[in-house]
Amino acid sequence: MVIAQNRVVTMHYTLKDEQGETIDSSQGHEPLAYIQGIGNIIPGLEDALEGKTKGDKLEVTIAPEDGYGERQENMVQKVAKSGFQGDEELVVGMQVQVETKNGPAIAMVSEIEGEDVTLDLNHPLAGVTLNFDVEVMDVREATDEELDHGHVHGPGGHHH
Repeated sequence: MVIAQNRVVTMHYTLKDEQGETIDSSQGHEPLAYIQGIGNIIPGLEDALEGKTKGDKLEVTIAPEDGYGERQENMVQKVAKSGFQGDEELVVGMQVQVETKNGPAIAMVSEIEGEDVTLDLNHPLAGVTLNFDVEVMDVREATDEELDHGHVHGPGGHHH
């Protein structure tokens, strides 16, 4: 069975940056399972997997625009430290939930200077060229329930 719209794909992957450093990998864990064609994974990887079958191995380089997008400087903002609640001390590198005009979002604290905190709402991999090594482990039809819910159920997927 080939990878096509609304099929469940189970795969092992290793993701590396441009310097060859491993960012993420499913090796040693359950393979990743997703539904093709509904936006569960980045567009560039989904496009590269289209038409592949069980057992296929591929190396894919994904440009930022087909991955997590380019970095946008307008998504980096300074806010007052006094606007944060809770007892946890803010430190550079930590992630915080913020309220935006589009609802809640995750931001990374990128700088703390006096009473000013710089928040970066870009995805951590925005602007990064991504290098994937992928092995397709299985391809099957998605169930009606999986399509209704928008995610895979069972091994490698969501458990209700």
